[in-house]
Amino acid sequence: MPVSTAEFRNGLKIELDGEPYVIVDFQHVKPGKGGAFVRTKIKSLKSGNVIDRTFRSGEKVDNPDLEEKKMQYLYSTGDERVFMDSSTYEQVSLSEKQLGDSVDYLKENMEIKVLNFRGTPISVELPMFVELKIAQTDPGVRGDTASGGSKPATLESGAVVKVPLYMNEGDIIKVDTRTGTFIERVKQ
Repeated sequence: MPVSTAEFRNGLKIELDGEPYVIVDFQHVKPGKGGAFVRTKIKSLKSGNVIDRTFRSGEKVDNPDLEEKKMQYLYSTGDERVFMDSSTYEQVSLSEKQLGDSVDYLKENMEIKVLNFRGTPISVELPMFVELKIAQTDPGVRGDTASGGSKPATLESGAVVKVPLYMNEGDIIKVDTRTGTFIERVKQ
């Protein structure tokens, strides 16, 4: 069912030229001369590119055929990551390019959401926070405090994040997957 420009809002998913987009920003403009229009910034759900697009007021665009499935991350083979639908046991492979930065926070058996466009997986949505073990970092020094600075740490998933100086290998930390920042140490 088509969507009118009057219904535009941030986060609305639309289809243009056979590709799914999400509205990042929009502004209704009523110039002194001529008809009103809507200036938008839309982000491609396939490529992640953000483009500017102007629509005439009252113009209609299509809703994309999107489906969100809960899936479980199983394992990696080369540059492919394999996921399984928990209800049907169907397996799907996504490339590192399709996953983008999300690939840095994947951990075996993690539950994620896979976004499908016309039955084809196009992107994944990770949980907001993940708990990962520090695989490699410089040793912590006695007396270092939480406010004393930071050092790089490589996590079990391969991601590198800045952690406080007192953290050691083997510690489990909570990381914000949107920004890639350390949140807190997880008590074991």
